[in-house]
Amino acid sequence: MAILELARNKKQLVKETEEYLNAIRTNIQLSGENLKIIGITSVQSNEGKSTTSASLAIAYARAGYKTILVDADIRNSVMSGFFRPLSKVTGLTDYLAGTTDLSQGLCDTDVPNLTVIESGKFSPNPTALLQSKNFENLLLTLGRYYDYVIVDCPPLGVVIDAAIIAQKCDAMVLVAEAGNVKRKALRRVKEQLEQTGTPFLGVILNKFDTRMEKYGSYGNYGSYGDYGKK
Repeated sequence: MAILELARNKKQLVKETEEYLNAIRTNIQLSGENLKIIGITSVQSNEGKSTTSASLAIAYARAGYKTILVDADIRNSVMSGFFRPLSKVTGLTDYLAGTTDLSQGLCDTDVPNLTVIESGKFSPNPTALLQSKNFENLLLTLGRYYDYVIVDCPPLGVVIDAAIIAQKCDAMVLVAEAGNVKRKALRRVKEQLEQTGTPFLGVILNKFDTRMEKYGSYGNYGSYGDYGKK
């Protein structure tokens, strides 16, 4: 089995935000029973969705839960910047295309209890792969062997892939960058997630400057991002 190492510069980031991540993890756990497969998406790129996905998976793992992180953002994966492979690895697209066995894509990490499936090789038709029975079977299988499955999805405001993935998850969470995403766009993506029939747990407000809380504009926007509220 391949080994992935948490990149050094990311270790400090996770440490600094550990308290917030533990609060998010607890809120998800209190949102309902049998919520094991959690999808994370955003409105647009560069809102911190993938960093949040990886950090949340680490938070579950460090709390003692057997956790797997699935990089399903196969159009534009950035997870390779978070985990550094110590040997050659296969990925999600390889498995979904039927070119490799699932066991070859399961990568241990230097974080106890955490396994990662990387996105894999570029695919000319990622939507078809995510709609395949292989992907559904993958998540069902992982849900039987892991306490939590965190799925890093593409931004739903850009491509429809996240809505397809949502139908195969137990719950969805939306990451929004403070001050950089319009409320109208955020509401539209929220409605799209709700239309999938999968429980929508709430919004994680990312890159929020807590020093600005005293100002009304940020205070109002902050209330929109309270996790667990729709």
